[in-house]
Amino acid sequence: MIPRLLTSTIQRLAGGFPVVVLTGPRQSGKTTLVRDTFPDKPYVSLEAPDTRMLASVDPRGFLATYPDGAILDEVQRVPDPLSYIQVIVDENRSPGRFVLTGSQNFALNRQISQSLAGRAGIARLLPLSGTELRSAGLLPPVLDDWLFTGGYPALHST
Repeated sequence: MIPRLLTSTIQRLAGGFPVVVLTGPRQSGKTTLVRDTFPDKPYVSLEAPDTRMLASVDPRGFLATYPDGAILDEVQRVPDPLSYIQVIVDENRSPGRFVLTGSQNFALNRQISQSLAGRAGIARLLPLSGTELRSAGLLPPVLDDWLFTGGYPALHST
């Protein structure tokens, strides 16, 4: 994994908020970053149809499976559990309990600001920066090459 500058920020947020939300464009490395940063947390992808259905039909039962919290990836796919997460963290505000990821969209932002206001630290992950590429030894020497290639992590996988 290419080290990301945002790692220390999400670690700090996890130390102060019961919920950490990481948003950003698709394929920017959100899943890789949270799985690497929180390796002991159960990981749940809401892209899987059966998992998505369970979270949608029975959000309370779905979240009961993870009493100590979890990484819920692609939460914009099923925003229903967010209200239940609010209730859960109001009962136990242990920092860093839930880590949520989602592609940037206005519906998700509105749902988070309504359900998790004051309970969630929010960060936005963008594609790889020049600093991140340079520190990984992947920054092209010519600016035009970098502009042509872009900063999405999959384009720089080795």
